[in-house]
Amino acid sequence: MKKQTIIVTGAASGIGKGIAKYFLEKGHNVVINALNEDTLEKAFAELGAGDNLAMSAGDVSQKATGEKLAAIAIQKFGSIDVLINNAGIFESKPFLEVDEAYLDKFLKTNLKGTYFTTQSVIPQMLQQKDGVVINIVTPLVNHGLGGWPATAPIASKGAIHALTIQLAAEFGKQNIRVNTVAPGVIRTPMHGDNADSSAGLHLLNRVGEIDDVAEMVYTVATSNFITGTIINVDGGKAAGHNLN
Repeated sequence: MKKQTIIVTGAASGIGKGIAKYFLEKGHNVVINALNEDTLEKAFAELGAGDNLAMSAGDVSQKATGEKLAAIAIQKFGSIDVLINNAGIFESKPFLEVDEAYLDKFLKTNLKGTYFTTQSVIPQMLQQKDGVVINIVTPLVNHGLGGWPATAPIASKGAIHALTIQLAAEFGKQNIRVNTVAPGVIRTPMHGDNADSSAGLHLLNRVGEIDDVAEMVYTVATSNFITGTIINVDGGKAAGHNLN
């Protein structure tokens, strides 16, 4: 894979930061984004603050944020080869307690963030006649969990699945590939010290590591013949679960 320019949203910690680190270690240029500038600056420093790394803080649900990320990538590195829409939020609340403001929170960050950031990079990819968009979502879209109510975030994530397939259809002839990678429970700061308690949700009876996701994202990014696909990186979580 020739040296390329990668944009990663939600890259201040966890999976996003791990993906950025993986691409940097492979020698690529990376532009990272997060909502909070202080945490993004900390991640920037931890990732080496090198010449092949740039950053831009901002709310991805605002189209201007995506436009700024695209402008930085083109100005500093000359291309936009891969966009990784990782920024997102997830919470649990009973369906009957969800009000309009709560639902809008997830539609705004998860769906609109993915939609408008992608919209900001597609023109450059069309000019290049090449590009990859990878959305980070969840296998729970197709694998409901009774007893853990999360209709609001799941609805927004399900919309991203649909968006993935339609974008792949609309831009396939222009050699722009669009896919979703759906991680299971991954050992990240979001889960604190409790990640391993969810091991039984996976057929492999363990939680995933950040590099499990980063490796798949890299594989999809480097492929010229994968598009319109939802790829679960979930230890078998979407396929089933252990009775014990």
